[in-house]
Amino acid sequence: MTKINAKYLKDYRAPAFTITHIDLNFELDGKNTQVIAKSQCVRQDKEQTSLVLNGDQLTLLSVKINGNDVTYIQHATSLIIETALVEFELEIITQLDPEANLSLEGLYMSDGAYCTQCEAEGFRRITYFLDRPDVLAVYSVRIVAEKETFPYLLSNGNLVEQGDIEGGRHFVQWQDPFPKPAYLFALVAGDFDLLEDEFITCSERPIKLQVFVDKGNLDKSHHAMASLKKSMAWDESRFDLEYDLDIYMIVAVDFFNMGAMENKGLNVFNTKYVLADTSSATDVDYHGIESVVGHEYFHNWTGNRVTCRDWFQLSLKEGLTVFRDQEFSSDLGSRAVNRIHAIKVIKNQQFAEDSGAMSHPIRPDSVIEMNNFYTVTVYNKGAEVIRMMHTLLGESRFQAGMKLYFKRHDGQAVTCDDFIAAMQDASGVDLQHFSLWYSQSGTPTVSVTEQYDEVSKCYSLVIKQHTNATADQLDKAPLHIPFDLELISSDGETMLSEVLDVKLADQTFIFNDLDHQPIPSLLQNFSAPVKLDFNYSVEQLVHLMRYASSEVARWEASVALFSQSIWSNVDKLAAKQAMHVDCRVVDAYRGVLLSETLDPALVAEILTLPSVSALIEQASVVDLDSLVMARDFVIGELASGCEDELLTRYREQINVDNASARSLKNACLLLLQKVSILHQVHAQSQYENATNMTDSLGALLALNSDESPLRSELMADYEDKWLVTPLVMDKWLTLHAACGSDQCLERLEKLTEHAAFSFSNPNRVRSLVGAFTANLVQFHRYDGKGYEFLTETIIKLNTSNPQVAARLITPLIQFKKFDIHRQGLIKSALERILALPELSTDLYEKVSKALDY
Repeated sequence: MTKINAKYLKDYRAPAFTITHIDLNFELDGKNTQVIAKSQCVRQDKEQTSLVLNGDQLTLLSVKINGNDVTYIQHATSLIIETALVEFELEIITQLDPEANLSLEGLYMSDGAYCTQCEAEGFRRITYFLDRPDVLAVYSVRIVAEKETFPYLLSNGNLVEQGDIEGGRHFVQWQDPFPKPAYLFALVAGDFDLLEDEFITCSERPIKLQVFVDKGNLDKSHHAMASLKKSMAWDESRFDLEYDLDIYMIVAVDFFNMGAMENKGLNVFNTKYVLADTSSATDVDYHGIESVVGHEYFHNWTGNRVTCRDWFQLSLKEGLTVFRDQEFSSDLGSRAVNRIHAIKVIKNQQFAEDSGAMSHPIRPDSVIEMNNFYTVTVYNKGAEVIRMMHTLLGESRFQAGMKLYFKRHDGQAVTCDDFIAAMQDASGVDLQHFSLWYSQSGTPTVSVTEQYDEVSKCYSLVIKQHTNATADQLDKAPLHIPFDLELISSDGETMLSEVLDVKLADQTFIFNDLDHQPIPSLLQNFSAPVKLDFNYSVEQLVHLMRYASSEVARWEASVALFSQSIWSNVDKLAAKQAMHVDCRVVDAYRGVLLSETLDPALVAEILTLPSVSALIEQASVVDLDSLVMARDFVIGELASGCEDELLTRYREQINVDNASARSLKNACLLLLQKVSILHQVHAQSQYENATNMTDSLGALLALNSDESPLRSELMADYEDKWLVTPLVMDKWLTLHAACGSDQCLERLEKLTEHAAFSFSNPNRVRSLVGAFTANLVQFHRYDGKGYEFLTETIIKLNTSNPQVAARLITPLIQFKKFDIHRQGLIKSALERILALPELSTDLYEKVSKALDY
């Protein structure tokens, strides 16, 4: 296809026109929805007379200015109107076909309900508009539909009027008093079950809370409601932020490209992040719902009241809000375990993105398709940058910066620089050097060497940082890295604890009056998203696992220890030597199992060795087959060496009814299956006696490494029990996709015809195809069949839902660390996709960059 030009941050220009108010009238009809949009337009650039509106896949019926027909030029994605007027009313009437909209952008149908998704650029699929985040308008919305079929007609803001009209139809009028960009517009119409509650704010204002779910799912909506109330209370207590409308609504829909969307006052959610009860949802699901409900609620201030000037500033709202939802989860649960989960996302996914074809800063310099930049870099690395800022400023100065940020910019569309300026001005801390994190891509490697002088009792650390060239940037500068350090004595006492300011490419830090050489706990709590290079000995890592004051640092030490063991066995395989695990490593593993003081959930995290994807990010080139073999060997040796302890801890947790105990129980059960087939009896008993989905799924997961008659029997039982419950069947699809058996791919191809699967539903596709790409052994089969399966899926989705297709393709564009044979197969797959005659911009950007890279 023809090369598509990118858009650049440096080319940003303020809009020549703006829109202050818009009145929308929707006459809903499955195939012929009519939208009347009346916009109050104001010219801001005296020299500009061309009003250029965005539009995509619209049927245009009429265009009027101040009630008079006007001439215009219509292109595939724009409408151009020439006018010398300074202020005027623009009326545009468009016609839509929601039933045919499979892309799930703009206005579409989800299981018989109307739904919208406008972020990033979906509003232009509803009407011609200045669809950019720096155009903020007050919205008034009238919705008309058949009353019996669509009794609930919802939009942003407050309900101001409703009534019946002839022909069995009715209308509802909504008014949002807060100016907002088009991407925050929302409309939902359907017949739902409704859960209602109330929240009293800190200023004693009553807020009506409503959660709308598909019929029959009311009993699964209570956790989402409870999570919403917790979010509102937490944002008041931690950030002093109060909700501003009279009503807050959440609607759960099954067809949704994202997890959820923070539309002002009307959040649209994927059912995955709303519906839960103990029989059908796991502890992970419950946590995910609480986190995502919190995230979207927190956007009310960090994203809605203060929004992005342009889409290059996406991390302004997303990185900040991810940080806030992480803090919310940590304040309500285990701070250590929540921090570990956040670190895993960075190390397993974001580091890979940083080193691949789609490498970009948290504030990108250029984009072709904005949907491609809803990434772990923008969101999760963005959150790490906010966390570093919090570390540098401390809680009180960080909160002062937040207050100044809202005071300066409430109701505005601003930039990342505006946020940094508020933090700097409120705290008095110079953040100019630190701000480079926003514009520089890549993962720094921080190399540390130590030296101790027994005579002078002086201990020094030489810290060097280096960032490799990335696909988008060749030259890198040293960053300001907050480097959290603890020095631990030989008897386990803390000798020193402080945060070092690492700002140069090469710095030396000297610590005097230390009676003996300490053991350093470096980069505690993952104080910066960097790769640490320090030559830890086994003894040092075991010492840190036992004595580091930070539980996260203990986990980090375990990751380093077990990674060392795995890589040493990769080397043994290369040298054709027998593999072996040091008895000290086994003893350390056993020590964690026997600990009576560690949180069981933390024990479970330590027992779970680094994933293959995490290990890949520790190396520059990988022999995948040897790495998998070495990792499986180490896991087997640790499990065999601690079989009695694993069985004891497993039995201790059986009757303990909390999420922490269940996580440890299921970690132990999974490891026991690595020891002997005789332990299948425990998995069978757990499945048959399970009173919750966490234990049911834990038992099936323990049996999922290969084929067995028991696995087949229990999977069939699960299918029979849950066939008509889509979200629960998603877990079944994922188990099949993650199976270690060589028959995995053949089964997946058949499952695409299963009643529980549909290519038109993103949840089903992610559960089966997306999960398969994470099954690295089967996905990266030497015969290339795994790549073929993904390629066929991407081709199928290219024209119907390019967003989902582009997100699925990520494993194909991160291939540089694999062997030449696999790289060749992947390149062929990418070339096949690039040659598609109607390749979407979503896929074009990723595929073309990967092939260039």
